[in-house]
Amino acid sequence: MSPSSAEPVSSAPPGGAAPPSRPSIVSPGDTDAAASQGAGPAAPPGRLDRVVAAWPRLDPFLFAVYAGACVLYAAAAFYRAMHEQTGGMWSAPLDDVFIHFDYARATARGYPFEWSEGNGFSSGNTSLSYPFVLALGYLVGFRGLLLMQWAAIVACASTLGFLLVGARLLEPIGRWAKYLLPPVALSIGALDWSLFSGMENAFHLGVWALATLAALSVAGAAGAPPERLARLGWLAGLAGALLYATRPESVVCVAALSVYAAAAVGRARGPRAAIATLLRTSVPGAIACVAQAVANRVFTGEWSASGAIAKLALNNPYMTSQEKWDTYEFLVRYVIARNANHHFSDALPWGWLVPALALVPLASRRTRGIAAMLWVQVVGWLALVALNGQVRWQNERYTMPAVAWLLVLAAMGLALLVARAAWAAPDGGAPGGLAGRFGLAGRFGLAGRGLWAARVALALALAALFWVHQLPRMRDQIWFFGRASRNIRDQHLVAGKVLAQLDVRRVLVGDAGALLYASDRPGLDLIGLGGYHDLPFARAGVHGLGASLELIERIPADERPDALAIYPTWWGELPAIFGKRIVGIPVVGNVICGGAEKVIYQADWSPLAHGEPPASMRAGEQVLDELDVADLVSERAHGYAFPRPQAGFVSFSVLPDPRGSGRDRFDAGRVIPGGKSETARLRAPRSGPGRLVVRTAASRPARIRVTADGRELGHLAIRESSGWTEASIDLPEGLPETFTLALTPVEGEWVDHHVWVLERAARFEARPLAGP
Repeated sequence: MSPSSAEPVSSAPPGGAAPPSRPSIVSPGDTDAAASQGAGPAAPPGRLDRVVAAWPRLDPFLFAVYAGACVLYAAAAFYRAMHEQTGGMWSAPLDDVFIHFDYARATARGYPFEWSEGNGFSSGNTSLSYPFVLALGYLVGFRGLLLMQWAAIVACASTLGFLLVGARLLEPIGRWAKYLLPPVALSIGALDWSLFSGMENAFHLGVWALATLAALSVAGAAGAPPERLARLGWLAGLAGALLYATRPESVVCVAALSVYAAAAVGRARGPRAAIATLLRTSVPGAIACVAQAVANRVFTGEWSASGAIAKLALNNPYMTSQEKWDTYEFLVRYVIARNANHHFSDALPWGWLVPALALVPLASRRTRGIAAMLWVQVVGWLALVALNGQVRWQNERYTMPAVAWLLVLAAMGLALLVARAAWAAPDGGAPGGLAGRFGLAGRFGLAGRGLWAARVALALALAALFWVHQLPRMRDQIWFFGRASRNIRDQHLVAGKVLAQLDVRRVLVGDAGALLYASDRPGLDLIGLGGYHDLPFARAGVHGLGASLELIERIPADERPDALAIYPTWWGELPAIFGKRIVGIPVVGNVICGGAEKVIYQADWSPLAHGEPPASMRAGEQVLDELDVADLVSERAHGYAFPRPQAGFVSFSVLPDPRGSGRDRFDAGRVIPGGKSETARLRAPRSGPGRLVVRTAASRPARIRVTADGRELGHLAIRESSGWTEASIDLPEGLPETFTLALTPVEGEWVDHHVWVLERAARFEARPLAGP
């Protein structure tokens, strides 16, 4: 044996630099060895040699083609199911997709950030950027239902971008490892459902890939000249701002990516450079967050977005702190268990293989930093979306970004199990972390090869177990995608066409998208996500239906909806009182719509009468101040406060006009329990005495204590009545210009609907009014 054959063989990790060549000793008679080292004529390189030499150049292209093929294969499965169920028509499995389409069409027509053209700025679309991408497709010709085709193109391109950048995260394991990512990342049916649904999920992952690539570029250039490092940092910051604008929950992503980049720079350049990098990569995202809040405040009167107001239990005025915490705790447990026990597998405990594999990269020094960054985003994202009361709906789509990152981690874990050299330290030294501690690297020849074979067998077994138990879920999700798309077509799109045929002026809906998109008519969203100028419909929706109707009362009569398109089971007495049925649109085999029948009504708002004086106003009196209880605009103007939590619930009544007009009158109010106080700031009569008048609908008598700035003025006696009743108390002279009124039921409870402060008119004018 020649001395050279006794030398230990050194090999680089996959994708790493080749080891330095060393001279070898060749015996004179070893002509084959001599020829191989240039001592004689070398044989021409074979085909395999040429492939190996060209592989670094071919690999990126081949992986892109491979990843793209995987995306198209998955997309084709879902869209084929859609077209099989819809007869070749483009649709979507969620009505919320068409809400994005509404914003996109309005943007393309010159009304950015508006859900319904002419309604003014809306903060209801939590993805600020996605409608602009869809609007581009609308402008180039993807109109009508073809906009879903453009959304499919965006989804495929974005998912491919996510896979291409995700491949970079697997490179420390080896060049080959990234080929595991596409099949692993697309293996969960629920994730694919959301990616190809037309919602912003796929686009969000594409933007996340852009932000992650920017952060990796900063980390990779930690030793670069300061000017280049600063430029890369600002670019990463801009990518983070775009990521936040795509989904606000991405604050956790921006934070994790910024810290990752700053830590890499800190190791190379010290703490000052790390802080500067942290600011560059995070400040643009923070500016985007503040800018959105300021725009919300300016245009809607609220700092928060409509979606946050309507969906977060934190904004529920009736829940106690303990109830809010219990709800949050339940939703955190739900999002974890629902994914692991349902979406990941058809049987326990096999769904937990995904998070188990995702923990493996934390054990390897080569992948620990990237794995920690991804785990922070997984945990942070789930913690944030669990604040959303609607996280349980829409096939758990709100959790799917975390599922996507978890699958990247699982692909890493699978690759680490089958890699030979991946457990070695990045510098080629001894294995690090748990691997070195427990000998997972296999350092002893035959024993090492045996351990590697065992790890490969384990990885194959885990992958097989996962796929066997995921395959039924994948089939279910593909079918669900097609059936849901058919349901949306059969009910929402058909109802929209009926509205167009009826030529309605404006339609009242409940968080609906396809109705407006298919009818191309202005709308009013009763839930409040769509918005209407600066009226707080989102917050009113949380307080109760009566509060929303109070806001409709403020809309000029010729701008109110002349049609309702709602699920009657959602809205209690609303359709019976304010609508006349025109037609119902049923859905057969429903799996996604909010009800079996969407009903279109002709609207009748005649019971609404904003700004009317009390029926008991006497001749010579005039209204000085008016508090319309449960009208959030009026309550805000008067600093009104009701006892909370678990009190002050909104109710409304429609009863005969006490003036004897023969018409009904609507008014909403708040239920105030005995011993609890409501307060408001009101104006006092300017000169002389005045009167305080209240309106209620009393099913039983009550007695209300009245105080002004803590000074007791007397009691209001509320008599039992089947209609509207008004009670009054004289206001003394000497009250300050504005005073704090407190009303406290001392006997029974009552529903406070309206409060007026009356004063003597400057000039007496006789007016024939009802009342004492």
